[in-house]
Amino acid sequence: MKRLPIPEEVTGDEIDKDVRQELMSLPKTLAEDVARNLVMVAKLLDEEPEQAYEYSRIALRLASRVAAVREAAGFAAYATGKYSEALAEFRAARRMTGSVELWPVMADCERGMGRPERALAMAGEPEVHKLDKAGQVEMRLVAAGARKDMGQAEAAVVTLQSPELASNSIQPWTARLRYAYADALLEVGRESEAREWFAKALEADQGGTTNASDRLAELDGVEFTDALEEETEDEAEIAEPKAEDAEVKDEPKGETESAASADADADAEPKAGEGDSQS
Repeated sequence: MKRLPIPEEVTGDEIDKDVRQELMSLPKTLAEDVARNLVMVAKLLDEEPEQAYEYSRIALRLASRVAAVREAAGFAAYATGKYSEALAEFRAARRMTGSVELWPVMADCERGMGRPERALAMAGEPEVHKLDKAGQVEMRLVAAGARKDMGQAEAAVVTLQSPELASNSIQPWTARLRYAYADALLEVGRESEAREWFAKALEADQGGTTNASDRLAELDGVEFTDALEEETEDEAEIAEPKAEDAEVKDEPKGETESAASADADADAEPKAGEGDSQS
């Protein structure tokens, strides 16, 4: 089996205690190997999902009967847009644990596969009532997305209206929920309300999970200029006068050559005259 390099400082002890508990069913050396690969998946998932996916495949080949491994493989596949593969892994993990925790992301995989109607159907299943508050909000976001996929923009707005949206309490999901609502409002032409909710999303977005500030700037007509492009233009402007200076410096050289040529001709004429008198 081909292995990928893992930094020495990655020991495997970094994984969640619940995952470590699951890995105890494996031989010690194998458990350590799987744990280190899972740590690499977690480290790379946001910034380098393709690399995270490769590490997840190694962990999967080593311990496919561990639910945490199937779940990690699912999230890595999901992050790289391999929705069918992700859904299969999530289903396997759910069969092993009996948990409904993955229900919203499974529904979002259906969306990713171009089946929003299935995602919407999942939003109405009994499993949703077993989710915690964060999971229910996530399911609402997926359902609203499915409505938009189906061209039901007004219904998407209604889907997002909820006590969680109206609450002034800031929770981990608040920024994303407010952002989705603002985006849905904008899609149905309610621009002033959308601006208000983008501002509320920005207020709650302490971790920078949305681009609410950019959306606000767009609505306000603010244009951002790339600083690198400005520097390049400035350098070009500085370079142009130098080229002109070079041309100016070249001109006297031509004039000197002409003057020298004229002097040479003037010197040549008397000499010719002297030759004539001698003859």
